Amino acid sequence: MKIGVIGAGSIGLLFAAYLQTRFKVLLFTRTAEQADEINKSGITLKRADKVYNTTIEARALAEKLPDMDLAIVAVKQYQLENILPILDSVSNVLFLQNGMGHLKLISRLSSNNLFVGTVEHGAFREGAAAVTHNGTGVTKAAVFRGDGKMLSALAEREIGSFPFTVESDYYSMLANKLAANAVINPLTAILRVENGQLIANPFYERNLEALYHEVASILEFDDKEAQLENIKRICKNTAENRSSMLKDIEAGSVTEIDAILGYLLEQAEAKGKNVPLITAFYHLVKGIESGMGGNR
Repeated sequence: MKIGVIGAGSIGLLFAAYLQTRFKVLLFTRTAEQADEINKSGITLKRADKVYNTTIEARALAEKLPDMDLAIVAVKQYQLENILPILDSVSNVLFLQNGMGHLKLISRLSSNNLFVGTVEHGAFREGAAAVTHNGTGVTKAAVFRGDGKMLSALAEREIGSFPFTVESDYYSMLANKLAANAVINPLTAILRVENGQLIANPFYERNLEALYHEVASILEFDDKEAQLENIKRICKNTAENRSSMLKDIEAGSVTEIDAILGYLLEQAEAKGKNVPLITAFYHLVKGIESGMGGNR
């Protein structure tokens, strides 16, 4: 199976490094300079106290993609619209964006089989060709439209420390991840703390709970308390991790707040719900972005 990984940030590098051990992988970067560095030195993957190097072919993303069996799109949601036109030539596409706002975008594609996924791994990019795997989890994927045979083929090829599971309901899968992202990401970004502080500090935890209840009222979970406990468990299990939104803020980059809380604000308006905390945290993160002049 030939797989194209589009995007060479932390998640793109992580996927390319692991998938190359089982498949033929072609990595597409934003710049020619990054592609050149990866072609020269490979991808350096750090996990625990070990360092691995993977030789891989990289190319700068162009207006047309070569033939491939599966494209895995690992760019940020705000970058997605610009690359949608080149994805129409691929029959099988897996999207790994945070939030749920991208569902409206990918519906435009004519590709036969569209998949969406959630990534529960922790990853940190160190330079153009190095990534640290600092939290082992699972990649969950589900069919958004079409046939799931390609997903099953991907999941069946077991990759140590990098499992895939196929879920039956894409909405529930994404909603569960969105709830965690909507609570953990903005709070850690505003407070500038690691994930574990959200439950270690009782004052932060009260805000976590209050924000969660607004999120849950929009997503309409059957078991709201179970979802809340799951979010707290994520905070505990990733206690020393810095959320992706916090890392974006620290780097002076644009965050995915529009894909996460922005999407929830749209849903709240459509359902006639008043969500003052979601509104406040959304505007706080947008304010931090504008003050930094976020880099797209």
